[in-house]
Amino acid sequence: MRRAYWADQVRSAEEPLLAAGKPLMEQAAYAVAGRVIAHLQATGLRVSGATVLALAGKGNNGGDALYAAVYLAQRGLSVRAAHLPGAHPDGIAAAQRAGVRCYPLTGDTAGAGASTDLAVLRELAFWGGTWLDGLLGLGSTGAAREPIASWITMLNTELDMSPAEPFVLAIDLPSGLTADSGKILGPVLRAHETLATGSLKPAHLLAPARFQCGEVTTVDLGFAEFFPASPAVAELTAADVADRWRIPSKTDHKYTRGVVGMLTGSRTYPGAALLGVGGALASGVGMVRYLGESPLVLPVYPEVVPAPGQVQSWILGSGVEETQMEQLRRTLTEAVDQGLPIVLDAGAISLAYTGQFPETVILTPHPGELVALLTARGIEISRPEVEADPHHAAKLAAEITGATVLLTAATDVCATPSGICFSQGGAPGWRATAGAGDVLAGLLGGMLAGVSAEFTAGLPAQYAAAAAYVHASAAAIASDRRMYGCCELSGVDCATRPRRIGHPITASDIVKALPIAIDRILNLE
Repeated sequence: MRRAYWADQVRSAEEPLLAAGKPLMEQAAYAVAGRVIAHLQATGLRVSGATVLALAGKGNNGGDALYAAVYLAQRGLSVRAAHLPGAHPDGIAAAQRAGVRCYPLTGDTAGAGASTDLAVLRELAFWGGTWLDGLLGLGSTGAAREPIASWITMLNTELDMSPAEPFVLAIDLPSGLTADSGKILGPVLRAHETLATGSLKPAHLLAPARFQCGEVTTVDLGFAEFFPASPAVAELTAADVADRWRIPSKTDHKYTRGVVGMLTGSRTYPGAALLGVGGALASGVGMVRYLGESPLVLPVYPEVVPAPGQVQSWILGSGVEETQMEQLRRTLTEAVDQGLPIVLDAGAISLAYTGQFPETVILTPHPGELVALLTARGIEISRPEVEADPHHAAKLAAEITGATVLLTAATDVCATPSGICFSQGGAPGWRATAGAGDVLAGLLGGMLAGVSAEFTAGLPAQYAAAAAYVHASAAAIASDRRMYGCCELSGVDCATRPRRIGHPITASDIVKALPIAIDRILNLE
């Protein structure tokens, strides 16, 4: 599991080691330098003589950049450093002794000083084949202020215009991001890779900030034991999903493997039910009881049982019409009374416009549906606001309804009223296609049927996050697009693995790829 912690938790965890004299800055800097060398080697570039620009602000990240410049210069790289007034003085002195050419910036916000700083940075940026971003750090909150905001804008322009784009390695966080938030409040220096020092921070996992970070790896500085038991945000990996998957034994039968009930689809929207049933069957559930109105399900899936009976979980809502709402409402009430896990998707999310629910009720809205839910609950919010901070919106919906909320978007966010949060990224953009959410709802409902008897606090969110991981993996397989984090299955470094754009897919393609994705996850291939 990838765990991210709030900035104040990171500072508290650092304190015992700093008090004991542990050289955390030197350790982080050494890791940064090693990452630069590994990148050069992986891309076939010569290490000796390679050009590196260190951008050093006043915080610890600036010190990390300066000491990394020292190590790189000692390895024979050509290194220059641009630093703000107040940057780490010992780091500057060490860099100069190592032969790093240092360029002090005035830090002026206007006038001749500001123009000189921009000119110096532009020339250095054009020269450097690698940029070490240490301008802002863990203590930075809100949008980047001047003059750094203008510097970031100029540097991003240089990235866009460069015929040979420099490799940007952010130290801890890309400058312009706030550690504790996924929001983007101003210009951010886009990174190809981010080296998180000590631990991940929420911005590394939460959208849209995570999309500015590139590949994120963590430098272990030895203070993980001082973190609280529950992280601020977490992201499941393939190993986590495998641990939570119920593997049938030799003595299992279809009833012990779980039965999921589905009230989805209609004559107007028959395909939604078809996709959801496909997702449920692919989960490995023992039986699907289909009680919806789609005429397409039985001809395609003759193994489905179209009759009521005992179930261990419910999926309600995908593709339903208004005439079915009373049946959905009755089923929801009965299932809640029985303590069963329930997935409310699409039209059934409106059942949560009023009332309070247990965490075993999982809502699966997309941003537009979440706006409708929150608006019905008296919260004025727009879709752009949800997309700007999906973590906040999902958390708010969970607190208001009492339910678990799985917000489906480019990065899926799962939140509970008790504050548990998972952020599952890595899905290819090709996944954004009609019907993909129906597949996810079916997959999740099927997974829940096999484990409903084991439910305790927090487990609904874990299974929702696991379903999101499997769904994203299947979309990556279907589109032949390598998923961020997929390399954990093969032992190949994501930073050196060849990139693939992939190709368009449909929701039906995701259904077909689910067994392959599950096979790779369970067998760690």
